[in-house]
Amino acid sequence: MGRRFFGFCLALFLIAAARAAFAAEVVDSFASDIALEKSGAMSVTETITVNAEGNRINHGIFRDFPLYFTDAGGRRRSVDFDVVSVKRNGKDEPWHTEQIAGGIRIYAGSAEVTVTPGRHRYVFTYRTNRQIRYFDDHDELYWNVTGNGWIFPIRSATATVKLPPGVTATETIFFTGPQGATGKSARVGEIPTGLVFSTTAPLGPSEGLTFAIRMPKGAIDAPSADMESTWWLKDNRNYFIGFGGLALVFAYYLRSWLKVGRDPARGVVVPRWDAPDGISPALVNYIDNKGFSGGGWTALAATALNLAVRGYVKLEDLKNSIVIRGTGKPLDRQKFQAGEAELLKVAGSAGAMLRIDRANGERVKSVGQAFRSAIEKEHRGKYYNSNLGYTSGGIALSAAALVALFVFGSLEPDTIALMLIPIAISVFVAVFVAGLVKSLHRGASLFGKIIAVIAAAIGVFVGISILSIIVLTLASSLVELHETPMLFAIGGIVLLNILYFFIMGAPTPLGARMMDGIDGLRQYLTLAEKDRMNMAGAPEMSPQHFETLLPYAVALGVEKPWTRTFETWLAAAAAGAAAYAPAWYSGDFNSGSFSDRVGGFSSSMASTIASTIPSPPPSSSSSGFSGGGSSGGGGGGGGGGGW
Repeated sequence: MGRRFFGFCLALFLIAAARAAFAAEVVDSFASDIALEKSGAMSVTETITVNAEGNRINHGIFRDFPLYFTDAGGRRRSVDFDVVSVKRNGKDEPWHTEQIAGGIRIYAGSAEVTVTPGRHRYVFTYRTNRQIRYFDDHDELYWNVTGNGWIFPIRSATATVKLPPGVTATETIFFTGPQGATGKSARVGEIPTGLVFSTTAPLGPSEGLTFAIRMPKGAIDAPSADMESTWWLKDNRNYFIGFGGLALVFAYYLRSWLKVGRDPARGVVVPRWDAPDGISPALVNYIDNKGFSGGGWTALAATALNLAVRGYVKLEDLKNSIVIRGTGKPLDRQKFQAGEAELLKVAGSAGAMLRIDRANGERVKSVGQAFRSAIEKEHRGKYYNSNLGYTSGGIALSAAALVALFVFGSLEPDTIALMLIPIAISVFVAVFVAGLVKSLHRGASLFGKIIAVIAAAIGVFVGISILSIIVLTLASSLVELHETPMLFAIGGIVLLNILYFFIMGAPTPLGARMMDGIDGLRQYLTLAEKDRMNMAGAPEMSPQHFETLLPYAVALGVEKPWTRTFETWLAAAAAGAAAYAPAWYSGDFNSGSFSDRVGGFSSSMASTIASTIPSPPPSSSSSGFSGGGSSGGGGGGGGGGGW
């Protein structure tokens, strides 16, 4: 009785185990029929029988196939590959492909259809070329039958190779196991038309079958010179497109810069105590910055201060706001420069005023727009040409080069994402260099140049450190992909656009002369008093002289050194600083040092004005028969799984 019970239980266990084994998702058989043509092209039919249980195989299976091989020199070479058909259980099956790292993935099935549990036979038919290896004494087909990327075990695998008529194998070898293994769990047999390789043990996940067939030299036609040229161009198209685009963009920008971007010869800068050609403080700001700095509010502040010094308006400090109030001084016979008239329209007559605070933000914004428009309308292109049309042409040419590389090149999807890194680095380097060049402008002070050099040293150190980390992190994958040079090509294109954006603009001859004069005025405003006194013909310091040049100091951002110079003069004057009370200003003028009171007030005017402008409304949004052979080597390969 006991033996019968034990036998019954054992039978139940074996039945359950058999059911569990049958229920697992596996590749029951992998049969590859390979027809090698005399030309070297191959037609491959893979019959893959799987057991689907709705775990990983829901809609069907996928098959990965490498589109590259590594030649004797370690360089990546592309192969030809075309899907002919995909079938399931004898009927045509919907299929689609997607690019993956190093190859292509073929999906059999449809996302709208779920396959029934049980056995399904998938047949993938494709053609491929450039898989034959040509040696001095033989031709060779080295082929990875199954690939080593399958996520399912493969119970049996066979490869039937049909050789061209009259061609026989002189030697064969095979390997089984994971990538790089040299297992021999397979056998080879001859058939009238070629050879059959078959495994003698199941293959686990990520294990595969690979074989090599040696044939007499000349058994397979060597590629023609035209085909070699076509393959060479195909292998190197990334370099042609990437570096060709870089050279084209560089040539375009260089030609454009030589044509319109070179600055005219500048004269000798000498200190001067007046604005060139008597231009207004706003125009000084406009010319010096090749456009308005601070959104134009610095120029507006300098204009208000200039009109106040001349007696047409008075500035009132109400602690939380600034008021520009008209004094009633006659305007009829006076000639005002562009921008000044716009400000006087709203605050030039007796009793008229412009209150600068948040409550009046819209009005201040309107006045600022009219102020800038008046100046730009009269002076646009007169002193400086931005040459944006040439820059736009370079940007369009660069975009076309990058699109051509991404669309017609052979960059991996992951590599395209990595290209954002050189783009970001290029932007950082270009902006940094442009800022450094601007800070080292010959009009800058010695202290400013020293600070710029120190900042450059720190920036370069930090940039190199970050770049080194990035290079070390990406080196392995990029070297494997042989696409490192593309980082330099794309980064170079971006770098050229940013750098030329900063240098393409150029002053007109009149603008260059005016810039020389403005640089001279800046030098005068920042000179120490003893140096200024040694200048022949320089006017003596006085409240009137100080006030006349204060709006220009504000426009050039040097009002504090100019005010400190006046404070030093006042301290030595008999009247002293306490006696000075500017008629153009009404408010608390008695706390802190004089330079802080005047310089601080004038430098804060632009920021005070800008802070009153309403913020724009938020935008809406929608949102891969030497001792080096192994499993996984040669052409073919890839892997597969379920989806």
